[in-house]
Amino acid sequence: MIIGLDVGGTHADAVLLSQAGLENQAKVPTDESQLFETVLAGLDAVTAGIDPAEIRRVVLSTTLAANLVVQNKLPAVGMIVAAGPGMDPALFAPNAHYHVVKGALDHRGREIAPLDDKEIRAAAEKLKQQDVRHIGVVTKFSVHNPDHERRIATLVAPYCDQVFMGHQFSGNLNFPRRIDTTYLNAAVYPIHKTFFEAVKRSLEKKGLNVPIRILKPDGGNMNFESSFDHPAQTILSGPSASVMGALATAPSSGATLVLDIGGTTTDMAILIDGVPLLAPLGIEIGEFKTLIRALQTRSIGVGGDSVVRLENGGLTVGPDRMGRAMAYGGPMLTPTDAFRVLGQIQGGDISRSESGMAPIAHGLGVGLETAAVRIIEQACRQILSAAREMVDRINSKPVYTVHELWEGSEVRPRHLMVLGGPATQFAEQLMKQFEGSVSVVPHHGVANAIGCALARTTSAITLFADTSRQLAVASGELFSGEIPANFTLEDAQELALKLLREKALRRGANPDHLELEVVDAYQFNMIRGFHTIGKNIRVHAQVKPGLIKGYDPITGKLSREDL
Repeated sequence: MIIGLDVGGTHADAVLLSQAGLENQAKVPTDESQLFETVLAGLDAVTAGIDPAEIRRVVLSTTLAANLVVQNKLPAVGMIVAAGPGMDPALFAPNAHYHVVKGALDHRGREIAPLDDKEIRAAAEKLKQQDVRHIGVVTKFSVHNPDHERRIATLVAPYCDQVFMGHQFSGNLNFPRRIDTTYLNAAVYPIHKTFFEAVKRSLEKKGLNVPIRILKPDGGNMNFESSFDHPAQTILSGPSASVMGALATAPSSGATLVLDIGGTTTDMAILIDGVPLLAPLGIEIGEFKTLIRALQTRSIGVGGDSVVRLENGGLTVGPDRMGRAMAYGGPMLTPTDAFRVLGQIQGGDISRSESGMAPIAHGLGVGLETAAVRIIEQACRQILSAAREMVDRINSKPVYTVHELWEGSEVRPRHLMVLGGPATQFAEQLMKQFEGSVSVVPHHGVANAIGCALARTTSAITLFADTSRQLAVASGELFSGEIPANFTLEDAQELALKLLREKALRRGANPDHLELEVVDAYQFNMIRGFHTIGKNIRVHAQVKPGLIKGYDPITGKLSREDL
């Protein structure tokens, strides 16, 4: 048996899958101040009466980190950056606690300006005085030589609780995105640490000594221990769970828009011919552009429990959430209250929803039910508007699926799949606004947890080789080794696949069902004077994202080899 657990800002969804299919499912309220109790409640609900020995693994996803970003609630983080000549690195500051220091490497990783230890310690001391406990360190071209980042990290470590180095998170070149990537890893570390500890304690209390995996934003998973060193890998694990949950029943042709409407956010993605799109460079969330490998998704602050306001005669929904709907004791009117006024959901206190709706209705000059309808219409307009913006951005650039470059015509979704707790209620209104067909994903309330449980373990690796220096580096994997001067592109691909296989197995992949592929490989000659002095080689390889082998999307059953 496999447990899938998706912890969102409003609810935690849990499922138990077996050879018979979906055995149990549960939805419990999320209390971010009591994550241990939240996780334990979800596990209790789906494992009641189940022998712990029957459970083979637990796969988790969470929107907690993404919600912090979307709602602009990230904690203070210090950044220390060294760049050298070129564009002013101050232009790339993700926050106020940002320090640019002396020191530089060239594009091949050779030092051209030394670090100033005194300057670095002074920056770290200032951050300590400001009570900044987590620091990110980024230097330009660190993927070719991480020595400067390591030196800065050593100097600042006595002044903080945790240091994050940019070269650890991606082997791809892009200095501004590496800064944002490192910043977000440092910023979401506290919530991920709390989540990690809550999950470990919950499983121990349940007597579940099983492998724990966490869903990554590329639709694959990795073991929980690895995620602790890469906390930003959880930022869009919730949206990727939504994609994987829709994947099994998605149309095999054409473009499909997937919407997961939760209590706090709506997560959206595009499938082409049943295959997810990959963000070509990395996650983009809020104002941040990163190198974190991810499915092409977008999260916006519109959900069932988003705050509804009437401003200047117009309605707005979100982006903030201030607790539960008024019907369930919350302080502010929400779309959930609108559904309660319309009688489309039951439970809670309808009189509280009506009381909260009254000022909105009065301001609009309409009755309560008409006001409720307009709130749902506005929420759907905001969701579909954001989806159109996402599609327009996708069409402005080359389109990549998780497997290859897609060379079809313009992406225009003609089918919409909705999942999430209020999926059926929102789908009714979305049908009126979306130009195409609309369907609700089977088991829509827990489809994200099902997708989480079914995702296979994935990994990716980028290898750089410089034959003139006789050096190969995959800095994100902490690999650096000597190579012969006659090292070829084929040699580099072979080495990259070897490192990728080792990484995938460390992260918990099934050794019998590893689908490795080279996604990108190129080389160019390095010239000095009129002579070729060597070759610069780059190889990017991945384990293909997808559902675990042996899952039948028609019956929902798993083969025994997956259990």
